[in-house]
Amino acid sequence: MLNFALIGAGRIGKMHAEIINANPETNLKFVYDVNKEFASDVANINNAEVVKNPEDAITSFDTNAVLIASATPTHIQFIKMAANAGKAVFCEKPIDLDIDKVNKCKEELKDIKSPIQIGFNRRFDLSHSKAQQARVNKEIGNLEMVIITSRDPAAPGLDYLNAAGGFFRDTTIHDFDLSRFILGDDPIIQVSAFGENLFDENAKIANDFDTAMFILKSKSGVLIHINNSRRAVYGYDQRVEVFGSKGMVISNNQTPNSLERYTSNSTSSKDLIHFFFIERYQQAYRDQFNSFVETIKTNSKPMVTFEDGRKALIIANAAYEAFESKKTVDINYE
Repeated sequence: MLNFALIGAGRIGKMHAEIINANPETNLKFVYDVNKEFASDVANINNAEVVKNPEDAITSFDTNAVLIASATPTHIQFIKMAANAGKAVFCEKPIDLDIDKVNKCKEELKDIKSPIQIGFNRRFDLSHSKAQQARVNKEIGNLEMVIITSRDPAAPGLDYLNAAGGFFRDTTIHDFDLSRFILGDDPIIQVSAFGENLFDENAKIANDFDTAMFILKSKSGVLIHINNSRRAVYGYDQRVEVFGSKGMVISNNQTPNSLERYTSNSTSSKDLIHFFFIERYQQAYRDQFNSFVETIKTNSKPMVTFEDGRKALIIANAAYEAFESKKTVDINYE
């Protein structure tokens, strides 16, 4: 049995706690959060122990692995603490908002053998991964285009926007990573970016965007189009098209069931798509965690590495540079 310490017991931490205890090979041992009420609630539900400081949870002899779901500015601190203590580490994205801090962390941990997995869960979505496999298996021939649509059901509050680090680093970073996943060994080398404030007053106040589009190009010439919005009145819109010389595959929106209705009022009417990310990617979150557990058991390389997290942030930073300069920007991963 692998004992986990959970650092961060907010919405995403609560979900991770449930996933840890649902796996027959893992157990939630410790919970820490700066909000003691959050920590107590999660610990009580999952029969875990609340600790007063993160060091107690991370360095405990009883802890085998650490799952970091705390605020982004604390990620590197806890990654280093856990890795230096010899614990396996799973950390929610992004690693940090500052690439210099990420690079410094990479250098400091270069000789550490503890596995570190970053939480880009969309790689583990069954439909998205099948779309990626269609590229790998040449089912669609030679890859030519990737189109990713990712739109939230509603804009977040001002407090969230002020702390999130910007649309490109908070939201689109998932799509940058998904693009890299689909492309495989073909790196993204250029990006153009557009962002607008079309409807959300909080985004304007936070000097952020509510709508964005991106065009990226890989080394082999594959073109990627990403479109994002903070408002989709019909639910959490998540679609991926992978287009090639012999055809196309589409990973489409999911609904709670496959029932279609044909009436005098509508044709092929379906239930609304899932409302937000926890519902839409529930299976992906579980498979992501199961993959991490397998990494620990087999002492193998994580499916999503620290370097994957670093490169996704580099692309996001390049996208901001492209937006501000109104030019296509070359991407440097060094």
